[in-house]
Amino acid sequence: MVNDVPDGLSRMATSFLHINGIRVERLPVERYRAKWLGLGIPVEAIDRAAKYEACWGGLVLPPASRYEGGPRVLSVDTPEGSAEEGWWFMAGDQRCSVPFSFLIGPDGEFGIHGDRWTPLHANVEGWVESVALAHHAGLWARQITKVSGEAVESLDLDVLEPVTLVAGMADTWWRGPNSLVAVYRGEADSFDRPAFLRAHVYDGLPEHAFWFDR
Repeated sequence: MVNDVPDGLSRMATSFLHINGIRVERLPVERYRAKWLGLGIPVEAIDRAAKYEACWGGLVLPPASRYEGGPRVLSVDTPEGSAEEGWWFMAGDQRCSVPFSFLIGPDGEFGIHGDRWTPLHANVEGWVESVALAHHAGLWARQITKVSGEAVESLDLDVLEPVTLVAGMADTWWRGPNSLVAVYRGEADSFDRPAFLRAHVYDGLPEHAFWFDR
């Protein structure tokens, strides 16, 4: 159980962390500040990493439905980048062997780096909301359909409303009258492989299952 849930999350995600998350010991960034400054990493990048670690460090979420479960523990490592491109730092180690890493981008985006950097959500809160929403939808849906490759592009998302709380970028969520659709473009974009497109369609949701966005 997580008692110190970060601010800025929906009631759904807050409840999800209270019940399903845990917090483990973490190493403070301040221990490495002098070393990182000596490596030429700017103060602003270190400050962002320290703020992330103070808020999210040590948080363990249940496995996500994609990306082989997401980060094992939210944590930071040495920032990498440049003044021209910006600075990234690790969002957490992978749970298993996957061909990409989880990073926090120059503008606070949560994403993956495979062949290239691909932001999944505009912020880490969006990632947490997405994991919580997948868990929530899976509990209430009467049917879950998994779609891949070209079939994802055939989904008629124009008739659905975007779920804005996930702050979607490559990955998005969509709401219908009795359904939710999660579209995962991260791996397809990061590796330029359309066949890696994935979507999960949650059908038969009761009206009271939509309390999360009220």
